[in-house]
Amino acid sequence: MSWLLTICFTLIFSLCNASPTPASPPHHDGFLNNGNFEQAPKKENLKKTVIVGKYSLPGWEIEGLVEFVSGGPQPRGFYFAIPRGSHAARLGNEACISENVRVKPGYIYSLTFGATRTCAQDEVLRVSVPGQTTDISIQTLYSADGGDTIALAFKATANVVRVTFHNTGIQEDPTCGPLLDAVAIKQMSPARYTKGNLVKNGGFETGPLTFNNFSTGVLLPPKKLDRISPLPGWIIESLKPVKYIDKKHFSVPSGLFAIELVAGRESAIAQIIRTVPNKFYTLTFTIGDAKNGCHGSMMVEAFAGKQTLKVPYVSKGKGGFKTASFRFQAISARTRITFYSAYYHTKLEDYGHMCGPVLDDVIVRPVS
Repeated sequence: MSWLLTICFTLIFSLCNASPTPASPPHHDGFLNNGNFEQAPKKENLKKTVIVGKYSLPGWEIEGLVEFVSGGPQPRGFYFAIPRGSHAARLGNEACISENVRVKPGYIYSLTFGATRTCAQDEVLRVSVPGQTTDISIQTLYSADGGDTIALAFKATANVVRVTFHNTGIQEDPTCGPLLDAVAIKQMSPARYTKGNLVKNGGFETGPLTFNNFSTGVLLPPKKLDRISPLPGWIIESLKPVKYIDKKHFSVPSGLFAIELVAGRESAIAQIIRTVPNKFYTLTFTIGDAKNGCHGSMMVEAFAGKQTLKVPYVSKGKGGFKTASFRFQAISARTRITFYSAYYHTKLEDYGHMCGPVLDDVIVRPVS
C-alpha cells in the first residue's frame, strides 16, 4: 500500500507535468486560450506582479514564480518590450506555464510564440509537448525591440497535448527570465508539388502562423533543435535560424511568403528532391531584400549535385529582387539543393539587428 501512496503523491505534485485542468476547445489557426495573455488574473490573485495560485492565470496552469507584467518602464530601470500586446507572462527561475490543447492525432502542428529576453545573456526557454522537448536560446536577438517570434513544429500523439514553456535558468535574481507575450497554433498542411516543379513548397506558401499585428517575421530553428520542420518540405540545416516573412510587412518577390537568410553561412535551408541519375536539371530561384533596411553587398550561394552558383545582389534596403538559374547533373536518385547567405548583414539604422537576403520561388525542372 505504501508504494501506491508514493506513486499517487508523485503524480499529484509533479512539477510542470500533466494536470486535471481541462483542455481548451479544438484549435484551427490562432491563439491558444488566453494565448495573448490579455486576460489578467483576478486582483486578489496578484501580489504586485507575481501570480498567486496554480490556476490563477486564465487558460494556463503555472508552477513557480510567474509574473503578469505590462509593457513599458519597470522598477529598477528595466524596460519590458511587449510588441504583440499590452501584457505578458514572465517566467522566473525554474518556472513554467502549461496549457492542454485539443488536436487531431497524427497531424503536424506548428506553435508560434513571442519571446523576449529580460535579464541574462544566456536565457533559455524550454518548449515541451508529448514526446518532444526543445531548448530555445534567446541570447541572440533578431529584432530591434527584442520581440522575436519563433515557430516550432510537432506531431500530435493524442487528442489532447500539453504545451509547456519552462525557464530552465538559475539567475541571481529569481524573477529574471523570458517574457511570453503571444502563443498561437496552426494545423500544418502537407508539403505539395506544383505543376512543373520538382521542389515541394518552392514558393514557401505553406508555413507557420504569422501574427497580423506584428512585423518582425518568424524565426525557424535549425533541424538539430526542431526535427519536424515548421516549413513543410524544407530542412533548416544550419547552426542558426532562418526567418519566415510575409508580404504584409516585408517585400516578398512572389506570393504571400518568403525566407530571409538572417545569419550568413550559419543560416542555410535545404531540400532533398527526387532525380534520375545522370539526367540534367535546371534550378531557378529568386533573391532580393525584404525592404527592412538591410543593406550592402549580398550574395546567395546555391548548391545542387556537384554544381554551385554564387548570385550577388546589392541591397539598398528598399525592396527589389532578381532571378538566377543554373544547370546541374544528378548523380543519384536523390539530390540535395541548398541555399545560404555568404555574408553577415545588419540593418542600416540598427547594427544590432541581424538580417539578410530574401529567397523565393525555388524551381527545379528537368532539361528537355
